[in-house]
Amino acid sequence: MISRLAIAIRICINFFMFPIGLPSPNPPPPTQEARPAASDVNNDSSITSSKKRKINSSEKEGIDSISSSPKTTNSSSSSCTSTSQHVQKKLRFEDSVDFIGLDVKMAEESSASCSSNKMKTVFLSGGVGHHANGLTKTAGSTTFSNSKPGAAKKLVIKNFKEKPKLPENYTHETWQKLKEAVEAIQNSISIKYNLEELYQAVENLCSHKISAKLYKQLQVVCEDHIKAQIDQFREYPFLCVTLFLKKIDKCWQDHCRQMIMIRSIFLFLDRTYVLQNSMLPSVWDMGLELFRFYIISDMKVQSKTIDGILLLIEKERSGETVDRSLLRSLLSMLSDLQIYQDSFEQRFLEETNRLYAAEGQRLMQEREVPDYLHHVNKRLEEEADRVITYLDQSTQKPLIATVEKQLLGEHLTATLQKGLNHLLDENRIQDLCLLYQLFSRVRGVRICNSLLLIHFLNAFGSTMVINPEKDKTMVQELLDFKDKVDHIIQVCFMKNEKFVNAMKEAFETFINKRTNKPAELIAKHVDWKLRAGNKEATDEELEKMLDKIMIIFRFIYGKDVFEAFYKKDLAKRLLVGKSASVDAEKSMLSKLKHECGAAFTSKLEGMFKDMELSKDIMVQFKQCQNLPGNIELTVNILTMGYWPTYIPMEVHLLPEMVRLQEIFKTFYLGKHSGRKLQWQSTLGHCVLKAEFKEGKKELQVSLFQTLVLLMFNEGEEFTLEEIKLATGIEDGELRRTLQSLACGKARVIHKVPKSKDVEDGDKFSCNDDFKHKLFRIKINQIQMKETVEEQASTTERVYQDRQYQIDAAIVRIMKMRKTLSHNLLVSEVYNQLKFPVKPADLKKRIESLIDRDYMERDKENPNQYNYVA
Repeated sequence: MISRLAIAIRICINFFMFPIGLPSPNPPPPTQEARPAASDVNNDSSITSSKKRKINSSEKEGIDSISSSPKTTNSSSSSCTSTSQHVQKKLRFEDSVDFIGLDVKMAEESSASCSSNKMKTVFLSGGVGHHANGLTKTAGSTTFSNSKPGAAKKLVIKNFKEKPKLPENYTHETWQKLKEAVEAIQNSISIKYNLEELYQAVENLCSHKISAKLYKQLQVVCEDHIKAQIDQFREYPFLCVTLFLKKIDKCWQDHCRQMIMIRSIFLFLDRTYVLQNSMLPSVWDMGLELFRFYIISDMKVQSKTIDGILLLIEKERSGETVDRSLLRSLLSMLSDLQIYQDSFEQRFLEETNRLYAAEGQRLMQEREVPDYLHHVNKRLEEEADRVITYLDQSTQKPLIATVEKQLLGEHLTATLQKGLNHLLDENRIQDLCLLYQLFSRVRGVRICNSLLLIHFLNAFGSTMVINPEKDKTMVQELLDFKDKVDHIIQVCFMKNEKFVNAMKEAFETFINKRTNKPAELIAKHVDWKLRAGNKEATDEELEKMLDKIMIIFRFIYGKDVFEAFYKKDLAKRLLVGKSASVDAEKSMLSKLKHECGAAFTSKLEGMFKDMELSKDIMVQFKQCQNLPGNIELTVNILTMGYWPTYIPMEVHLLPEMVRLQEIFKTFYLGKHSGRKLQWQSTLGHCVLKAEFKEGKKELQVSLFQTLVLLMFNEGEEFTLEEIKLATGIEDGELRRTLQSLACGKARVIHKVPKSKDVEDGDKFSCNDDFKHKLFRIKINQIQMKETVEEQASTTERVYQDRQYQIDAAIVRIMKMRKTLSHNLLVSEVYNQLKFPVKPADLKKRIESLIDRDYMERDKENPNQYNYVA
């Protein structure tokens, strides 16, 4: 209960307490905050009248009820003294607050003397001590009357009626005491007085308008001491750098320790008088100013200090071990004294610039690019660590910028030209990562890097595209090269947009240096991947391969050339049944449709529809017709506009085959009147049952091979001319057919004389001794290599289609614009067309449209065209 009462009374006293300027035997510790009421003598005038604070019954819960305890004493004097001492100790324990010069009285009548034996007294926890700050205070001034239990009690707190005065010579004696303490701290000897007592002495002086004088006196004492310190540095001008720096550091550390101690004693002065005078520096700042003015601002001391610090940093950069803690302490001193940038940083950056400029010139000539890049990275890491360890953070940006400029920026072009192509060619991923990481720090280097990447890709890619000897492997090499470049851009260049665009630009440039050929080879590569004989890849791998091919496909200009060759190869795969997977075929078709639009793939989709409709028609045909003989017929109905153009070849079929053709023709035309059927014998194939001495076999052959083999049912031996007359097969096709039967792996007929080629006069006979491990044997027709004429005819068909597209684009533009100059018309046409056109070809198409009256030249201006409606 005593403790709670003491806290409640302290709340009241915070409003009315007034300090007496006398020394206290128990002053507050140096770290205690200044009390609000003791804000200097200026506040004294505001507390003139007696103020009262009443504690009524509503505050009973916060204070607790105060009860009196009867106590009989034989010696009232001793009892009163001992009790007041106890109360004083309790007060210091609670909050170190002295209730100075206050009378605490109950509103009811109470006795002022503690000598009465019948008195009922109580001493408040945290009450008034018997002696404080040189004044005698009444310990028994607080009493309670014999009131009824439970009645409300009132507490009245009053100030002194007269202001207390300081004793004579108190100011002088107190300052002497404080001065001795300051000098003891500066000389590193023990202090005679209690720090708490010194703190209270400063508080007492500040409370009686002596703050300004006290501040000046303290400043003079500190100034005299610091002035004396400069001599120790002037006495030894030839002291070695390290010892001199350690001496400066020790002086600084001692000064900081001393000022911290002095400030703790004069804390009350620092937090009252100095705060009220904004022009005055704090005790700590005053110490910094004095040290800066008398020690560091001395030109000899400052010059030797800065030179010594720079020398240690230079030694560390050259690989020697130095005292980093000493550097950290000294540079921290310069920052605290606010001379870091003016006296040190500027010179430090100049020395850094000079060092790395010379080092960059020397190493660029001595080392290869990868070694040089690793050295630069090491230097940057060292400087970053230097900033973390002992340099000021403000130095980081200009320091790193200096290193980057001298080691990277000055040698940008030389490094990239000397090393980038080499690193890309050898696929040195780590070194390329380091190169990008370092040079991305330099402004504008990404543009330079992307230009060099374009140059490298153009040079390397052109060697693959232009050389005809690499046609067989060109597409695969392009795919591998694209994977390599993608990996480099993703891993090394962090998918930077400039490098991605540079890669696309380079591929688009070099892949079209050879007109139309890359498109043709890409189509053949797709055909090879989608054939049934290709067992190298699973479905997933095949899908990934098609995705990669489509990426290369995007770069080519002649997409119509690709379509022509792709359609030709797709027709062979569908008709001969060589397609590896229908799903893969449709997947490729959907990719082309997504890339080029529905018009591009409309004919290709029509080919798949024809194959599906043919299956349905054959089901109906077999259900409705009873076919004569033992020949099974399968017909594919092809829409002529969808499929490639085939030259019809008239051959001499067996009567049974002709009869089946007529039956199917009657059936089909009966369902679809008005249509015309044209039989393509070059696309037919058959399955023959043959009997050899070893046993029966099934031969899967083309229609031409079938006609040749069936002749040997009628005779034993035939010459080339006889077979040609009997079958009606064209000479070149017949020679390839006989070569496949007599000179291939499965030789079902003999040729005399034996040779690889079929010549005039050769004789052929059936090989009755034919042996093979398989029952069904597929005898491939020897494919005629695509001649230059056939390639030219395919290309010519593409050009013919292009002419129609050019004509349509010109008419579309002129119909919309009505009148247009030649240059603007050419520009508009180029924007609409998806394939390259020579200006001469475009001019021919314009002339053709003028001749056909789609447009006309302007009569006044020949370079201007008018649309003819």
